[in-house]
Amino acid sequence: MRRRPRSPDHVPPTLGELAELTGGRVVGERARRIGAIRTLDAAGPGDLSFLTGAKYLEAARASRAGAILVGRETDGLAADQLVVEKPALALARLLALFHPAAAPAPGTHPTAILGAGARVDPGACLGPYVVVGARSTVAAGAVLHPHVVVGEDCRIGEQVVLHPHVVLYAGTALGAGTVVHAGSVLGADGFGYATDGGVHHKIPQVGRVEVGAEVEIGALAAIDRALLGSTRVGDGTKIDNLVQVGHNVEIGRASILCGQSGIAGSARLGDGVVLAGQAGVGGHLELGDGVQVASKSAVYETVAARSAVAGIPAIAIGAWRRQQALLKRLAGLFRRVAALERAAGVGGNGRSEEDPD
Repeated sequence: MRRRPRSPDHVPPTLGELAELTGGRVVGERARRIGAIRTLDAAGPGDLSFLTGAKYLEAARASRAGAILVGRETDGLAADQLVVEKPALALARLLALFHPAAAPAPGTHPTAILGAGARVDPGACLGPYVVVGARSTVAAGAVLHPHVVVGEDCRIGEQVVLHPHVVLYAGTALGAGTVVHAGSVLGADGFGYATDGGVHHKIPQVGRVEVGAEVEIGALAAIDRALLGSTRVGDGTKIDNLVQVGHNVEIGRASILCGQSGIAGSARLGDGVVLAGQAGVGGHLELGDGVQVASKSAVYETVAARSAVAGIPAIAIGAWRRQQALLKRLAGLFRRVAALERAAGVGGNGRSEEDPD
């Protein structure tokens, strides 16, 4: 999202004012003016930086930053400290303060095309070459950037932002405050075929996609329409770039789907589920509330609520860690067995065909 530049006569806030905004406290000079937020290596005396983990402690100590955002008071820092309970949340608020989102002026560009019966609120913004299909509605404050295509009978809620080249197929609904990044496609046909005599016959996908409020969908993601009924994404869920959501999938509230993860058709995910990068979930499975799936894992069975799983196939993460520890010892175990076989005069040359070495 484009951010509005600050006016030349803007007076930078003090560190004390930033503490009030974030609910934190200052260790050092409350009156220090903060002109920008920068990384530890780039910050200067008029800037605020941030310390996100112990591995960056030496960089923080060497930084020229005037102040550093920290989760707890930290010894050895030359900079003033803004101490907050939740640094990531505080950083989000501060970045929004220093880089406010630019609000495009309402209106419809003359090159935009509206289908019969389409309704666009006067407070919405439609950029160049936007297409809004017949009977679709666009609510107040929505922003459709250039070359967005909205099919027939779609519903776009208040303050929705669709970045360039987003495509909403017919019947797609987006809740208030949802953001969809460039190139994503919502509502394409689900992957459904009936095979007969070696020929794959397409099964018409006649459902739709429903996305809740305050959802964010990254670039080049795909959420397929349902065979019948709806593919659903719950309020507050965040979906990364290049994620595939199959037909009739249901995703609960406040879930996280990281890049290149995929969910096969008719799977159901509860609230607060996390799929790490490149994780896959098989069709018709259920993942309970709070389930966490590690990166590159493949889920082939239903997973109970508040479980953490990893591996291919995915198993309880504790068991997976034990397996990984044993795998590291496997070559040594083969060598020990071979030595025992040689000592006993068995096993031919003492080397197994399956010896990893």
